[in-house]
Amino acid sequence: MLWYFLYPLRGTTDTPKLAPNHPLRVAFSRYAKWAARHVQTVLPLSTAVIFVFLYLFPFLYTTDATNITSGVSNLPHHVWTDAQPLGETSTVEPDVIMRSIWVHGSYMKALERDVLLGALELQDELLGPTTNFNPRQPANRPDVFEEELTGDLTPRQRDAYHIINGLTNQSWFFHSPLQYWAGSTENIQNDEDILETVNAGKTQSTSVNVTLRHSIVFSGKRFEERRLVAADALVITLIHRRDSPVGRRWVKRAEELARERSDTWQIIPGDGLSTSDQLYEFQFRPLSLSDMALLTMAYSLSLSYLIWSLTKLRALKSRLGLMVSIIVQITASIVSSFTVCAIFKIDLSRVPSYAYPLIVLAISLENSLRLINAVIMTSSTISNSDRIGEAFGETAHIAIANRVQNLLILWVLSRITFPGVAAFCTFVAIATVFDFIYLSTFLLSVLSVDVRQKELVELEKAFLLRTKASEKEKQRSPWMEMLTHFRVGETAVSTRIAGTIVVICFVLIAQSHYVTEGSRQWLNQIFGWPWKKTVRSVPKPSLLIDIHQARSPTSWLRLQDHETAREVINVVKPWAHSYVARVYDPIIFVLKGSDRVPHSREPIFLPAVYDFIHHEIPGFVVLLMMVVAAVLLGTKYLLRDEYENFGGSEHPDDEPLLSVKSLTQGHTLDVLMMTASPAGQVVSVGLDRVIQVWDVPIGGGHRVASDAEVPLENPFPVLSMAIDYGSKWLAFVSWRGVFLWNLVDEQWAGTRKVDLGGYRPETVFFCHKTAYATPTLVLVKRNGMGLEMELEVDESRDFNICKTPLVSAVSFPDKSHTSNGQQPPIAILTASRKSCVHLVRQRENEWVSTELDFGEREAKDVHCLLPIPALSAYLIGRSKSVDLVDLESSTILHTFPTETMQLRTLKHIPLLRAHQPNLTSLTLAYISSETEDLVVQTYLPEKEDDNLMSYCPSDPRSGQRRLGKLMERKHRIDSPGVWEALTSGSILGVRQKKIRTRPRSLSNPSSLTNGLRRRGANSQQASGQHPPETTEPPKWEAWVMNHPESTGEFETRLLDDQHLMISKVGPLVKLGSTSVAVGLGNVVKVISVGHEHFDGLFSDGFGFGFGGMGGGEGKPNLASRRKKSSLRASTANAALRPIA
Repeated sequence: MLWYFLYPLRGTTDTPKLAPNHPLRVAFSRYAKWAARHVQTVLPLSTAVIFVFLYLFPFLYTTDATNITSGVSNLPHHVWTDAQPLGETSTVEPDVIMRSIWVHGSYMKALERDVLLGALELQDELLGPTTNFNPRQPANRPDVFEEELTGDLTPRQRDAYHIINGLTNQSWFFHSPLQYWAGSTENIQNDEDILETVNAGKTQSTSVNVTLRHSIVFSGKRFEERRLVAADALVITLIHRRDSPVGRRWVKRAEELARERSDTWQIIPGDGLSTSDQLYEFQFRPLSLSDMALLTMAYSLSLSYLIWSLTKLRALKSRLGLMVSIIVQITASIVSSFTVCAIFKIDLSRVPSYAYPLIVLAISLENSLRLINAVIMTSSTISNSDRIGEAFGETAHIAIANRVQNLLILWVLSRITFPGVAAFCTFVAIATVFDFIYLSTFLLSVLSVDVRQKELVELEKAFLLRTKASEKEKQRSPWMEMLTHFRVGETAVSTRIAGTIVVICFVLIAQSHYVTEGSRQWLNQIFGWPWKKTVRSVPKPSLLIDIHQARSPTSWLRLQDHETAREVINVVKPWAHSYVARVYDPIIFVLKGSDRVPHSREPIFLPAVYDFIHHEIPGFVVLLMMVVAAVLLGTKYLLRDEYENFGGSEHPDDEPLLSVKSLTQGHTLDVLMMTASPAGQVVSVGLDRVIQVWDVPIGGGHRVASDAEVPLENPFPVLSMAIDYGSKWLAFVSWRGVFLWNLVDEQWAGTRKVDLGGYRPETVFFCHKTAYATPTLVLVKRNGMGLEMELEVDESRDFNICKTPLVSAVSFPDKSHTSNGQQPPIAILTASRKSCVHLVRQRENEWVSTELDFGEREAKDVHCLLPIPALSAYLIGRSKSVDLVDLESSTILHTFPTETMQLRTLKHIPLLRAHQPNLTSLTLAYISSETEDLVVQTYLPEKEDDNLMSYCPSDPRSGQRRLGKLMERKHRIDSPGVWEALTSGSILGVRQKKIRTRPRSLSNPSSLTNGLRRRGANSQQASGQHPPETTEPPKWEAWVMNHPESTGEFETRLLDDQHLMISKVGPLVKLGSTSVAVGLGNVVKVISVGHEHFDGLFSDGFGFGFGGMGGGEGKPNLASRRKKSSLRASTANAALRPIA
C-alpha cells in the first residue's frame, strides 16, 4: 500500500527494485548466501527458537476458567469481551450499580488472619450478618413491601430482596473472599493454612453461581506455581439494582463506619462516601453469524490463494513441502507472538481467537510466496547459495518495507481504538516482526535445502518442455483479459496490499463490536472528526497513591475475565450479551499500623515465566537438545548426496563458483577439435590421431577405433563432427567423405562419399524427423548447397540454399512451426558473401530455401546469424551493429549499435521468463577489433519488471512486434582468450594469466620445469648457460562473468598445469547450460559455473538449438578456493543509460 501512496511522487505503484550494487541489496544477499551455505547451523537454530516459544506457550496460557489469573494468561475464546468506560455524556441507563470496599493490611499481606477478621467485621456491618449466608426464600414467602421497612433491614428482609429470589429493581447480590470461610469468624480463626483454603476455594460458587475467582475477590495478587501466595487487598463487592434497599443500607453504613472505626482503620475517603462513579460496559458477545461468515470466507480465500499460488510453482513435488513450511512459519509467528504477549502481561482475551491466525496469514503469505517465486525464478544452474542470495536480495527490502508500513498503521490504530483492539494490534505487530525473522531464517534455510534436491531441477526442465503447451492456450475473451490484467494507470494491481487491507478492515470491524453509543460514533473516533466528541473517556486517577496499591481500581476492573462477565450477565440480564454498570470508586480500609511501603520490586513478567525458570529448565533443555539433534540429522539426511560427494564438508557451498574436472589419459598430443552432446558426451580429436569419447556425467568413455591402414576406419583429417540428439550417432566429416560411428555399439556404422568442393562445411548436424526414427545427417557446404544423408540406406539428397558462397550457417529448432505437441522441426539460417540471408525449412521430405527481404536495410557486412527459437526471432551480426529480426515477417525489430567487432565473434544470451516466452534482457558479447577486448552489452527494459519483447505463435500480431525504450549496461574484459556465452546467463572463458618477469634462481635451475611437462630439452639449460632473467611458464586461468544484466560479477580460478606446455588455448565447446569443455594441450578440462546437470532435452529454451540442463550425477572437483577479480574499465560504463 505504501507504493500506492507514493504514486504521485514515483509515477508508478510497482515496488522499487534495488540496483545490484545497492548497499541494502548487497547486505541482504550476503546474509542469505551465508545462511544458505550454513544451512546446518541456521535451520537447527531457527527451529530451536521456534521450539522455545512453542514449549513456553502451554505454560503461559490456560483455557481452564478456574486457573484464569492464577499467574497465567487467558487464551482467547470465541467471544468479544471487554470492560470499557462509557462517555461522561452517555445517557445509557445502567443495568446494575456496583459498590465495593478494599481492605488492606501491610503491603501484599491482605491474607493475614487479623486482616481477614477485620474485613469480615466490616462486611457484616455493611450487609448485615453473612455467616453461612443462604438467602434463598421459600416460594410461598410473604412479599416485603418497601413501605413496611422501618429502620434497619432485618436479615429476612435483606434476603428477600436477593436476586436469587427473583429479579426486580430491588435485587442485589455480593461476592467476597470471606465466603471461602462461609463468613464465619470461627472458621477463619481455626484455619491452619489460609493459603490452601484460598487456592482450594477458587472454584467455589456463590448462591447465584458466580465463581469466586481470585480475580474478583483479591487485588494485587502474587502467584507461584499457579498458586496464590499473597494478595494486597480483599475486595468485597455489592452489585444491586437501582432501587435496592440493600444499596441504600450500604451507603448509610459506610458513612457511619467512617466515623465509628477511624481509630482502627484508615478510611479513604474520610467521610466514607465514594467521590466519583463511572459507567462501564461489561461485554461477553459470542461471534455472530455474520462474523462467522466473514471469517470463513477470509480463511477460505487465504488458503485457496495459498494453494493456487503453490500450484503455479514449477517445483511440483515440493508443493506440499513448501505449503507445510509456510504454515509452520506462520504458526510459529502466531505462537511466538502469543508467548511474548503473555510474558509482558498483554491481555489478548478480548478478541475472538479465530481472528489472530487470519491476520498473520494475510500479512505473511504474500512475502513468503514472493521469496519462493524469486528463488525458483533464478537459474537452477548457478550455485545454490547464489540462488538464495539473489532471491533474498531482490525481495528482502520489499518485505521489510511492508512490515514497517504495517507496524506504523498498527501503532496508529492502537492509539485510537479501544483497549481490546489495541492489544490485538500489539499482537499483530509482534507477530509481524517474528514472521520476518522466521522468513529470513527458517524458510530461507528450508528453501536452501529444497533447491538442492535433484528432483527440483528435473521438474524445472519438465516445465520448460510444457512451455509450448502454455503458448497454445486458448485466447481469452476481452473482458477476461481486462480482469486478469486490470491496471491502475500503468501499473498492475498487486495482492501485496491485501494484508494491509485485511488488517485495517478487521481492526475497524473489531472496533465496531465495542461501540454502544450510536451506529457511526466509532467512525468519528477512528478518523478524529473535530465536530464530534470522542466516546472514550479517561478513567479518573486513583487518590490512593500514598498507600502504594499494588493494583489500581481501574486496572482491577479491566482484569475481570470473560467468564466472570458471562456469569454476571446470566444473573442480571440473562437475555443479553452485555450489561452496563455504574461503578463507584471503592472505599479503602487500611488497617492502622500496617506497613504499606513495598520492600521488594514486583516481578516484571508473568508469574508463570518465573515458575518455568525454577522448575522446567532441566526438562526443557533436554527436549531442546533432542529437537536440535533431530533437525540436524534430518538436514544431513536431506543433504546426504552432497556429503558423499564433498567428502563430508560441513559447508559444501563454500566451493569456488568455478569448478574444474580434468579429463586426462586420452591424448598424448594437443587436442585440436571437440564437440559435445546435450547429454554430456564430449568427443575430442588430437594431433596424435586419437578420437576419444568422454562421458562426463558418469566419468566413463571409450576411444574411437581408427586405423590409418584401413580407409574405411580412417576419418583423418577430421574437418567437422556432429553428435545426434540421442547420443547414438557420431559423424566425422573428412575430405574423403563422412564416417559414422555408433556410440552405443562402439563400432563403425558406415562411410559415405561426399564432395565438399575443397572447403570445410559451414555446419553439420543430425535431423530428427520424428522422435523414434533414425535421424538424417545434414551438411551445409560453403558453395551454397546442402546435402541430406540417410543413415540406414545409402541415399542422399542435394538441395539449393544460395547461389553465392556462404559465410555463416546455423541450424535451430523452428518452434513457430511445431504442431500436435511434437518436437519442433529443424530449420537453417544462412548468410552469404553478398550478405543475403536465406531461411531453409523442411516441407515433407524437401528442404526449401527462401531469401529474406529486409526492406530498406542495406545487405552488407553480415558475418554471423544467431537464432532465438523461443521468440521466433534471430540476430544478424554486422561489422558495427546487430539486427534483431522477426523470423516470420523478416521485420527488423531493433538495431543495436556496437563497436567494430571481429568476424564471427558475436554471441548472445537472451534471458526469458520461465512461464512464457517473454524476453527480459538481451546480452550481446563480441571481440572489439580495435582493442581486442571482450565487449558485453546488455539491454534491459526501461521500466522495472517489464519485458523487452513478448511472443505468442498463435497471435497474428506477433509479426508486428517492436521493442520499446531500452537501457544499456556495458562491461569490458581485457584479454578474454577463448570464451563462450552460456544459456544460464554467464560468460565463461579461459585465458593466459598475466605474470611478471623475475630473476631466475641459480640455486634451483630446474624450477622452470617443476610441475610442467616439457616438449623437449632446453638447450640453454643443457649447456649450463643461464640468462640473467627468465619468464615463468605460462599459467592459465578460467574466468566467468555472472549476471551481466545486473552486477556483472567477475571471478577467476587458476587452472593446474598438468598438461603439455601450450602457447594458446585449444578448442572450446559449450557443454550443457553452465559448462564448457576446453582443450589445454593434451588434456580436456570441463569447467562449470556452479553445478552442472545433463539430459537429453531437445532444446534449452533459449535459442541455442540442441542442449539442456540435464540430471547427471557427475560432480566436478571443487578442491581449490575461489578467487575474485575486478573488471578493467567496466565500472565506468556499467551504469544504465537509455537507448534511443
